[in-house]
Amino acid sequence: MNQTLLTNIHQLINVRQQPMLLRGKELSHLPILEDAWLLIVNGRIADFGSMKDCPEGTNIVDLQGASVMPCWCDSHTHLVFATSREEEFVDKIKGMTYADIAAKGGGILNSARRLALTTEEDLYTSAKQRLIEIIRLGTGAVEIKSGYGLSVDAEIKMLRVIKKLKETSPIPIKATFLGAHTYPTLFKEDHEGYIDQILLDMLPIIDREQLADYIDVFCEDGFFSPDETKRICEAGKQIGLKPKIHANQLNLSGGVQTGVAVGALSVDHLETMDEATIQLLASSNTIGTLLPTAAYFLRMPFQLARQLIDAGTAIALASDYNPGSSPSGNMNMVVSMSCIQMKMLPEEAINAATLNGAYAMEVEKEVGSITIGKRANLIITKPIPSVAYIPYAFGSNLIDKVLINGEVFK
Repeated sequence: MNQTLLTNIHQLINVRQQPMLLRGKELSHLPILEDAWLLIVNGRIADFGSMKDCPEGTNIVDLQGASVMPCWCDSHTHLVFATSREEEFVDKIKGMTYADIAAKGGGILNSARRLALTTEEDLYTSAKQRLIEIIRLGTGAVEIKSGYGLSVDAEIKMLRVIKKLKETSPIPIKATFLGAHTYPTLFKEDHEGYIDQILLDMLPIIDREQLADYIDVFCEDGFFSPDETKRICEAGKQIGLKPKIHANQLNLSGGVQTGVAVGALSVDHLETMDEATIQLLASSNTIGTLLPTAAYFLRMPFQLARQLIDAGTAIALASDYNPGSSPSGNMNMVVSMSCIQMKMLPEEAINAATLNGAYAMEVEKEVGSITIGKRANLIITKPIPSVAYIPYAFGSNLIDKVLINGEVFK
């Protein structure tokens, strides 16, 4: 039996006996145990309590007043890609919009061209390095999408890379099929032809090789319509893929309504919302995943987090790590930006980036809170005065160590 006893923890953050998806005022409740200990046995949380009742142990690690919290759960990334797109970053500085860049063959189509020329082995190697990077930054579970393939061979190649990452990763990974990211050049005037390719060619291979957990569609003006989105999601559901929708990023696209109608686990982005759409989402079982670093990078208005929370929506936070609109998987920055720019309370942001993030990719039984039986995927902070200091000190690296399955990640 492998066990470690962490002692003299200043604050044990997000302690829950029976975790549940948080919405509304519940999101601001972050249970904290002061002056605590935590026992890890065989990579999982076995027990915890107050230092005045600390048990005896063998492998004792005195944290000397550091705090401990669950790792971040990043439920929306595009971690597998061929290369960066900093030239488009410069185009944006010069005044081009996301739509302008896409119209001249940049954006997603640019990534697709480069990915088609990259081997599966090279894709895996670069994605593995990004995975290591985000774990060091405190991420303990992650969702990864395809969507830079846009052809049968390239989409399947991406999903096989994600499957290999799943098999070799120390943290939980969920795979999402996003073949409906945009229309490839070949099908620019033949939408039905590409949808047929998704439904008749890609999905059968995905089903046969068990390559994905979810299906996603970019439901947006100029991309996939609500009707097209619904068709693709329903086809995915037929082979056991739950829907997750890119919704309302650039316009009131109908993505939220479509996501709720198809029973989507989450609708993600939500930069463009009105009161009716907010109320619809709040009354549903679908999680609203906010991606503030994408809004920041594209210089778009930030998501209406306060209105969504006050309406009772279940909110998660994620990084949208991708080469075009959010080239960062740093969830510490996501949490800080959510507080500073979206006026989320520190407790709300931490809950949304841990427990609700876990729910947004169905790993809540494994990670997302300090709960007996869950994986010991934990952030050990440097000494901090309070949880509010985490988003407050946005330029400081407050992580001392990251534990994955109870072991220090190196």
